Amino acid sequence: MIDEREFDQLYALMEASFPNNERRTYAGQKALLEDPHYRLLTRTDDKNRIIAFLASWEFSTFRFVEHIAVDSVMRGSGTGGKLMSSYMEETTKPVILEVELPETELAQRRIGFYERLGFHLNPFDYVQPPLQEGQTDLPLHIMSYPRPITEEEFTHFKEMLYTVVYKV
Repeated sequence: MIDEREFDQLYALMEASFPNNERRTYAGQKALLEDPHYRLLTRTDDKNRIIAFLASWEFSTFRFVEHIAVDSVMRGSGTGGKLMSSYMEETTKPVILEVELPETELAQRRIGFYERLGFHLNPFDYVQPPLQEGQTDLPLHIMSYPRPITEEEFTHFKEMLYTVVYKV
């Protein structure tokens, strides 16, 4: 279980890495620690500071990576790829994640990062429900590993995400 100091470090890294509409409030994020489906993997430096984390949801038929972030001073060091690869290697279930539409150079680079790890961009229309009150739906794409998903799988995954992760 993650302690208060570690959670504060993790949330600070989340704030630095994701725009407001792609993360929950501090209290909303902390509440997830009580959910049996929610899991955090962290990497620390030699001073025991969190330099990277992966936040996921574990389901019987698939795994969902909600966030992965690496401290800005460590980006480009391979830390994120290693963290994601070790997560992918510990399962035979499909792994899915959400990515921004490829409308900016940064979004295109993120998609490329996941494609180099073996993920596939899927063609289905998808929106992430608001993570905080007063926000609007966020159009995203679903990427999947180790193969593209079928429309039937997409429908199942989306239903689980909307019900368990986003509670809509």
